[in-house]
Amino acid sequence: MNPLEMKKEFHLPVESQDKTALDLLSVHTGLSRQKIKQAMQKGCVWLEKGNYTQRLRRAKKGLSHGDVLHCYYDPDILKNTPPTATLVSDEGDYSIWIKPSGMFSQGSKWGDHCTIYRWAEKNLKPERPAFIVHRLDRAASGLIILAHKKKIAAKFAKMFREHRIDKQYDVTVEGDFHVVLSAKQEIKTISRTLDGKPAVSHVRFIHYNEKENHSILEVHIETGRKHQIRRHLASLNFPVVGDRLYGTNEYASSGKQVLNLQLKAQSLSFDCPVTGVKKSFKF
Repeated sequence: MNPLEMKKEFHLPVESQDKTALDLLSVHTGLSRQKIKQAMQKGCVWLEKGNYTQRLRRAKKGLSHGDVLHCYYDPDILKNTPPTATLVSDEGDYSIWIKPSGMFSQGSKWGDHCTIYRWAEKNLKPERPAFIVHRLDRAASGLIILAHKKKIAAKFAKMFREHRIDKQYDVTVEGDFHVVLSAKQEIKTISRTLDGKPAVSHVRFIHYNEKENHSILEVHIETGRKHQIRRHLASLNFPVVGDRLYGTNEYASSGKQVLNLQLKAQSLSFDCPVTGVKKSFKF
């Protein structure tokens, strides 16, 4: 394998102010200046200044003595291309998007070019920074809010903590979910601790497809733990269809077409943190 195409890390102390980030990286990484520029745009280069570290995208950014450049280069990650996200509504200080299955909510030190927030930063007009205020699993699809000012992101984060944003998910699971409901019960509440933290999901049975042995559910969550809906439903032996992590791999042995995760963030409803006006969005 070409050594330049291998996963590697670089941590480069800045010892003078007469070099740009591009100069320093080109000397120490062995990568071409063009590849470095592309890597920077994809979010794998970081600049550490004292106690503060952030992604560095400007190739000609000036450096100061004592800074540290970090480059996390993985060609397998950098060659990936993001699926297409769809803008639902541009509200100026925030926007609502449909995140497709396969797109990340959050990046890693190895890059962020396949995230919903980076997609928004590159495609919104006029261009604005974008901040994640809640997440959807990579395999899930549906509505997601992005803030374009830090103070708006903080307001949304507070609204989520106080359960002032209503989120509905449409989910298809394996099996007949109706059997876990009592005669007069319409909603099954799952209160099961996840990762040592309380987690509550409210599940409404909608329809059972006997031919496919699948149930369609409507789920509201009070908390937002990692993979909460998927883990809660799997704990009742009703894994989400297409769930390769917590599911049963029913398609692997049946010869059926493998489906994407059948979990959609179907609707969002909240009072606008800017105007106070009620906002509702549906996928």
